[in-house]
Amino acid sequence: MRWGNLTTFTVVVLAILLVFGFYIKDLALSIKQGLDLQGGTHVVMEAVDTPDAKVNEDAMQRVVKIMERRVNELGLTEPIIQRQGDRRIIVELPGVKDPEAAIALIGKTALLEFRDESGKTVLTGKDLKEAKAQPGQGSQPVVAIEFTAEGGKIFADLTAKNVGKKIAILLDKQVITDPVVQEPISGGKAVITGQRTPKEAEELAILLRSGSLPVKMDIMETRTVGPSLGQDSKDKSALAFAISVIAIVVFMVAFYRLSGVVANITLALFVMLLLVALKMLNATLTLPGIAGVILSMGMAVDANVLIFERFKEEYRGGKTLRAAMDAGFSRAFNTIFDSNVTTLFAAVVLFFLGSGPIKGFAITLGIGILLSMFTAVTVTRYLLKSLMNANMFKSGKIFGA
Repeated sequence: MRWGNLTTFTVVVLAILLVFGFYIKDLALSIKQGLDLQGGTHVVMEAVDTPDAKVNEDAMQRVVKIMERRVNELGLTEPIIQRQGDRRIIVELPGVKDPEAAIALIGKTALLEFRDESGKTVLTGKDLKEAKAQPGQGSQPVVAIEFTAEGGKIFADLTAKNVGKKIAILLDKQVITDPVVQEPISGGKAVITGQRTPKEAEELAILLRSGSLPVKMDIMETRTVGPSLGQDSKDKSALAFAISVIAIVVFMVAFYRLSGVVANITLALFVMLLLVALKMLNATLTLPGIAGVILSMGMAVDANVLIFERFKEEYRGGKTLRAAMDAGFSRAFNTIFDSNVTTLFAAVVLFFLGSGPIKGFAITLGIGILLSMFTAVTVTRYLLKSLMNANMFKSGKIFGA
């Protein structure tokens, strides 16, 4: 018996199992979850033509970017904003507690105007440089704004010409405040009053910072996924995952014995590496993504099955254990490579042509395929060779041959 090989095998196996046992739950829970797993809101918006603005490709691209900025300002977790056709945009907001307020903020046109007493628009939101919510006099919330260099000059001129008169500040044609100018205001800075709560002031500041939408957006569909439904999806996914793992473990041990045990150990390593990869990519896990994980597990097991079947053929043909195992890996490699590459091509096509959930499935499947080849061809081979080189077993039956 070669104790060095046996020690190497034991240390590697224990390391995999200990790390898996201690970290797999926390790692799985740390990955961000999509709308279908934690609940939230799904909204379909459509751009419509108005006398002031027509819908075109440039306008739609700007709408997406502005909505993304607004969502980021709100601090929402892993939202999805994507085009659907020429005029529609899908917005998914996982975990949103007040979906109506979030939708109203994201889809608001947010056209800011400064009008003189005659009703003429002199300044607009495009002349703004910055907007921040802050406490005003008597702790009344206000929005402090700063104009661009050009906008500051226009604003100074506007206030100088309207001392003792009202200047109306409008948002989407609605007057939010109309203060009387006491004196000319230079320096390109001012405050907007009229907000009743700090939240209102912060939402207005977000709208002003992100800019106004170039076209009008109508809400066509709103669908809410409740937290209980999301939890039910998670519970069913966890059950499906557990059943698949148990079935794989039992199948591999029943048909391939010690080789199957080694394959199950590398499968644990595969799952852990896959979750680490998703965590590093800051991916969002959805139900299709979980399906991709389970399918890639099947691909990993399939690779081991091909290897072990080739090993059985070679061993029964008269080769020694080590020679039969080497031949099994080398003969099965081309088949494994071909099947995985074709599936990987399908994942790439799905990623580039599919929508959000389909892309999630493609990402988990693609990463899973690459990792399954590594664990099946490299790790499983290394562990089996270490075990065989220890000379503990003379018969191939213990390895399922």
